[in-house]
Amino acid sequence: MRFSLLLLSVLAGTVISSLAGTPQQADGVRRLYEADFKQWVLRLQVASTSEERQKIAAERPDTAAAAKRMWAVIQPNLAEAWTVEPAAWLLRLSSGLVVQDETGAVKPLLAGAAQAIREAAVKHHLASKDLAPLCMAMVAANDPNSLPLLEKIEQESPEKKVQGVAALAIAMLLKDLSDEPEVMRRRLTMLRKAIIESSDVEINGVSVAKMAEDELYIIRFLSKGREAPDLVGTDSGGRPMRLSDHKGKVVVLLFWRSEEGSTDQIIELAQQMSERFAGKPFEIVGVNRDPQVALRQLQAGGQIAWPNFSDPGNKLGGEFRVAVWPLVYVLDGDRKIHYVGPMGSFVELTAAAVLEQ
Repeated sequence: MRFSLLLLSVLAGTVISSLAGTPQQADGVRRLYEADFKQWVLRLQVASTSEERQKIAAERPDTAAAAKRMWAVIQPNLAEAWTVEPAAWLLRLSSGLVVQDETGAVKPLLAGAAQAIREAAVKHHLASKDLAPLCMAMVAANDPNSLPLLEKIEQESPEKKVQGVAALAIAMLLKDLSDEPEVMRRRLTMLRKAIIESSDVEINGVSVAKMAEDELYIIRFLSKGREAPDLVGTDSGGRPMRLSDHKGKVVVLLFWRSEEGSTDQIIELAQQMSERFAGKPFEIVGVNRDPQVALRQLQAGGQIAWPNFSDPGNKLGGEFRVAVWPLVYVLDGDRKIHYVGPMGSFVELTAAAVLEQ
């Protein structure tokens, strides 16, 4: 009996210790998921048939499960300095992951986690010199609720470089909220601060200077109301394509890649729009980052019914400064930009409104 109680006590202590989380556990969760994801991408790239590719695509590593594992590790320790980096990783990883509640409403998978991370940053980590990745992770999460925290970091962090990265993050988040002149002026102010304070800081291998330069380019050439650049490239068969070939049509310009795991949803939404706007001056034009052979397989299998630029090197995506996939531009017949953002209902609504003009 005593041995049983002792064993239970030891097991309980082990469970509690496991639940408490350690930096090593957090690193293990990250490394395991990233290794699995890299292997999955390699398998997709070398798949020889459309059927094989579909089978591998269905075996995509479980992002939601990895996010939940990381949250279980860091949640009890958010006051600890070591959780700042894995918290940033978690926010990036869980971006776009949603669940349905009992009423059928869609909400972020880890909305409570994002709020708890923000609260911990205010309470425990405002003076941390390691906040820069967390600032940019809040951009990836694309949550307007992050703006107050970013503003607080930009104003109160004792680290000038962190202030600059927070300023860049503010400018990037404001991009999706409004194109009003006052907002534009604020974005430019934040970008100037980012360049002055943090130009040499790198986040995920990209310098703040380069990200700020891209944002300035977006303001000048890729904002609503601007004329989108013409794209010149080839399709999956090597045949020449130009975006301007569709002059006079409303174009949904879709930057996408199957590695993101949203191919089925993209196909469904694209098919819905094609059916709704059949017979009207409308076209979906893809810019696909998969290997050329993979795009051919998708098209040969009858899954993709719209023309696509083949862009495995991201040359065309780079011209449009695409940092997050999928991304959509809705253009009118003169390539004037009416919408920039994720694939979803707003794309169809915008296209319908432009067609009625």
